Amino acid sequence: MVEGTFARVFKSGVRPVEIGRRLVREMDDRRSIGVNGRPVAPNAFTVRLSPEDHEQMAGIRESLIRELSNAAREHARDESYGFLGPITFDIQPDELLHTGQFRVSGRLAEGEGAGTVGTLVLPTGQRVVLGEFVLTIGRLPECTITLADTNVSRKHAEVRPEGAGFMLSDLGSTNGTFVNGVRITQHELADGDVITFGGAAKITFEAS
Repeated sequence: MVEGTFARVFKSGVRPVEIGRRLVREMDDRRSIGVNGRPVAPNAFTVRLSPEDHEQMAGIRESLIRELSNAAREHARDESYGFLGPITFDIQPDELLHTGQFRVSGRLAEGEGAGTVGTLVLPTGQRVVLGEFVLTIGRLPECTITLADTNVSRKHAEVRPEGAGFMLSDLGSTNGTFVNGVRITQHELADGDVITFGGAAKITFEAS
């Protein structure tokens, strides 16, 4: 994923794809077992670069963090890892490193409230973090997520925390709520579920 996004090869110094490869190794090396018996991987990462490489990366910092985060989520899905909190990156210069050298360290870090972690990924790519509150989806501007689609009801569906996860409920919408192509009334969300509202607007759930 990182290699595809950053095809540019730097004349010297660190290439983003090398950071991505080191990232997934760090996840594998530092994985642990959660209280439910499921493996959990680090989610708080620090990337240390030489001052020269840090300056060179400055122009793509936000894109780099976004793609590294996506790579971490994809690797976690492939290996069935969980996270204790949201994925974060801190990219720092390190005077002790020479051009081309870098270090990636990861640790387990709980999110605010130390509860279940979940995210809805909107069609625009925007991410909405779920928490200890009820999230509503519909055409009304007062909904947490407003979808400007005539196939979507004014107050179409809601997502609420329940047990160790999140429950999606249709609120009697006209055109229905679908998960992975199947119409639902209620559904406990699982990592990678694709939710369709009114047959058009699609949102993806990530348990990370």
